[in-house]
Amino acid sequence: MKPANYDYLGPQLKAMPAFRGFLRAVEARFYRDIELPKPVIDLGCGDGHFASETFDDPLTFGIDPWWSPLQEAGQYGIYEGLAQSDGAYIPAPDQYFASAISNSVLEHIPHLDEVLVELHRVLQEDALFVFCSPSHNFLPFLSISNGLRKVGLKRLAAAYEAFFNKISRHHTCDSAEQWTERLERCGFKTEQHWYYFSKSALRALEWGHYWGLPSLITKTLFGKWILWPSDANLAVTDWYLRRYYDEPLPEEGAYVFFIARRV
Repeated sequence: MKPANYDYLGPQLKAMPAFRGFLRAVEARFYRDIELPKPVIDLGCGDGHFASETFDDPLTFGIDPWWSPLQEAGQYGIYEGLAQSDGAYIPAPDQYFASAISNSVLEHIPHLDEVLVELHRVLQEDALFVFCSPSHNFLPFLSISNGLRKVGLKRLAAAYEAFFNKISRHHTCDSAEQWTERLERCGFKTEQHWYYFSKSALRALEWGHYWGLPSLITKTLFGKWILWPSDANLAVTDWYLRRYYDEPLPEEGAYVFFIARRV
């Protein structure tokens, strides 16, 4: 378990584009006080960077449908086992896992109910399921579409939201109530949830997509998001984003975090 004063933001900013790094830092901090009994499955583990920065001990099993990020995940040593698999076909026996996480993954899945039903199959009774997702506030919080609506360009605003949702690869941006209903339908009960990421924080993330284009170039050319991951190089970025990393939980947020159990 990370110490109470551990700074998740700095390491994230040194490893990935700022807009993604500070969101992941906020989410990583939520797991600090959550005990995940083993065996634990990471549904949609990706390249393993998030798990490596969030957890001290290896997770039992990670699955992802894409081979390339799984190769990266194997290099971190944060998973005891990895498999390339769609979430609707988890290669595990019935009721095998004692807990599950899925961090910012479920919103990208079009066949979401199938995946949740399959996860229910491989989880033990009363197993913990922790996940997060963009909420119904995600699109309404965007600054550019809000600005377009203020000057009467409603159709252009809707087009921008559709564009931003597409580049974010979102299939689902639901409220806590909608998630609770879906979980119940698929055999889970909600224990706790909270919104996070204020309107200002999301707008920093929104503009970070465009400011972060040079990082995409360096990743393509050199295989690294950040060529010079030093405190000095990232001082201004850290100063600007730390206010959102440290902000209190808002009443309404662009994202929602859930702690649920399999019933």
